[in-house]
Amino acid sequence: MSKREQDEAVAAVERAMVAIRRSQTRRSLGRLAPRDGGRPIDPTLFSVLDVIEDRDTPCSVTDVATALGVDQPRASRLVLRAVGEGLLERRTDPSDARRTLITLTGSGQEQLDRTHRFRQEVFARVMADWLDTDRSEFARLITTFVTSFAQMTPDAD
Repeated sequence: MSKREQDEAVAAVERAMVAIRRSQTRRSLGRLAPRDGGRPIDPTLFSVLDVIEDRDTPCSVTDVATALGVDQPRASRLVLRAVGEGLLERRTDPSDARRTLITLTGSGQEQLDRTHRFRQEVFARVMADWLDTDRSEFARLITTFVTSFAQMTPDAD
């Protein structure tokens, strides 16, 4: 592959990533999102739940802030909203009483599972007419891309 073809491929990936980011906005996903008790599910809170689910152990507000790329006050507000909605609970860290740890509640896990199913249904619809081999190759490539990107990102977990 020539240098020009390599540059064009990288530029195409960059354009695709921007398009993905734009298409994943609260408004666009909100139009597709299932309703929970008549209310749309807030994607912002699910970003917080996703962070906590990705960890094997309870985490702190600082961990949430770092993972989301937001400041501490913003992460605190998001966590407080999720606690207020019964999606998360706060506990004192048994090894350091000055520290608070955050975990998913049963309701939070149920909502998160429902959101994963929703997202997967949307992606399945998008790829419905793809060949199985293309779907598998795309999954492999995008997973490799995300892993490589995370490794070069200073705040990667």
